[in-house]
Amino acid sequence: MRLTRRRMLAAAGALAASPARANSPLDELLAYAQAQNTTGLLVVRDREVLVERNWPAPAAGQFASFAYETTRDGALLEDVASQQKSFVAMLAAIGEDKGLLDAARPVSAYVGEGWSKAAPGQEAAIRVDHLLTMTSGLDTRFGYAAPPGTVFLYNTPVYAVLKAVLAKAAGAPLEAITRDWLTGPAGMADTAWRQRPAAFADVGNPTGLVTSPRDTARFGQIVLDSGRGQDGRRIVSQGALARLFEPTPANPAYGRLWWLNGGAYAIRAAGGRAEGPLIPAAPADTVAALGALDRKLYVVPSLKLVVVRMGAAAPDRDFDQQLWLRLRRVVG
Repeated sequence: MRLTRRRMLAAAGALAASPARANSPLDELLAYAQAQNTTGLLVVRDREVLVERNWPAPAAGQFASFAYETTRDGALLEDVASQQKSFVAMLAAIGEDKGLLDAARPVSAYVGEGWSKAAPGQEAAIRVDHLLTMTSGLDTRFGYAAPPGTVFLYNTPVYAVLKAVLAKAAGAPLEAITRDWLTGPAGMADTAWRQRPAAFADVGNPTGLVTSPRDTARFGQIVLDSGRGQDGRRIVSQGALARLFEPTPANPAYGRLWWLNGGAYAIRAAGGRAEGPLIPAAPADTVAALGALDRKLYVVPSLKLVVVRMGAAAPDRDFDQQLWLRLRRVVG
């Protein structure tokens, strides 16, 4: 993604608001984002940077386990938590393009039998696409809970098996696959897998994806550009990319490790069904990569829009909706 120099807000400095601008939509957006423990906010429309702001890290606490060094542009490198799932989904799509991965095959075809605690016949029925759609039917301890494909159970430990599946399918470490297939071609120089610190609670997923707001926006731009990188080089086919955003029968708000807006109802990560779209204030075609501590990547094809939010957990429990109410006043 080419980041143009014209922008409404400089990356490292505050835009002083004159009395005439005191209550402008942009000021309201920035004030709200800052008050919600945001460290990085980046809004890109049609490759034009509309907003780029970085704030200091919040006080130590859980956030300290997610924060790393600072980039040359003044942004924190952060472990994006479960947002990494959408990056892995893209790698799986590229693996399918290369003929190395078949999502319709059993998981055991790649990592061997006995990877779960289900009975052999039950395990054999769990396909790679079930891991991609959170419909494996396994609980977080890998025990059998439901027939695969029938129930949406958000499950990070079982998702993490996909990393081993990709490495086995490609015959290369995940780090090399990520660099060669995705971050290198996309110009994402600040993105890499890192072992999570001992202080980080073990959730069955010991490696974190550490990246910057700009790299995350470049990732989102691949979606807008139908699978091409910033130099026009194809990274993933349109067909494989489109499959990422096909609603899961068990949850219309979820595709292949991407969250989808505009469905009749949504089953969220914590469980429980809520009627209506995932984020009512966001456009219906919004797709999102979401992680703990309110890591956000929103991609909106109809607006040619990419929005990235980094930071600590927002105190507002209605953060997605409230952020979008303010974003809409800025971007239309």
